[in-house]
Amino acid sequence: MTWITVCDAEFLTAPGAPQRFWCGPHGPDPLTVQIGAVRLSLDPPFALPRPEGWLVRPIDRDGRRVPLDPLVTRLTGLTEARIDSEGLPLTEALAALDRYSEGSVLYAWGKDELLTFAAALFVQEAPCPIPARRFRSAVPLLPRAGEPAEVVETLRSHTICAHFGLPEQGPAHDASGDALSVASVLQHLLRAGRLAPTDFATT
Repeated sequence: MTWITVCDAEFLTAPGAPQRFWCGPHGPDPLTVQIGAVRLSLDPPFALPRPEGWLVRPIDRDGRRVPLDPLVTRLTGLTEARIDSEGLPLTEALAALDRYSEGSVLYAWGKDELLTFAAALFVQEAPCPIPARRFRSAVPLLPRAGEPAEVVETLRSHTICAHFGLPEQGPAHDASGDALSVASVLQHLLRAGRLAPTDFATT
């Protein structure tokens, strides 16, 4: 495999829900509402095409469509109308991600496959169409490239470009833009020789 796929996901939240670890009386399940992905070539010059993205209809454990908290709309720009008109069932969106990635390893800034995909699939009692072994976190790559671990711990997918002095790749909390931001940094580190293609897991 001569490329990797960088992906990102946005999910339902509400004010204070992350700080309470979703233990509040009205916090929604962290169901996936958007997936973004972009392929990064591991061959020089490490080409990076435009990202792809899919909206997802969040369905709760009773089979009902969950409305977006106003915080989600404020963070992501997603609206009920867009989710209703463009949203896919989660398994279909993940199948689209699988087709797009063509069997490559999927890197995210953190563990989106556990924090949102697994939670949403569990709620819907649905199997994941992508094997767990294909998911990896991109975070450990930065210390390997020489970034101090204590600095890496402060970075997020929507702040990582600014840290490296790279142009912003889209609005924060947009799954496609955040995936492109992380991929742009990995491309930068590959071109600078701070990472090598052999630093990336392949299937």
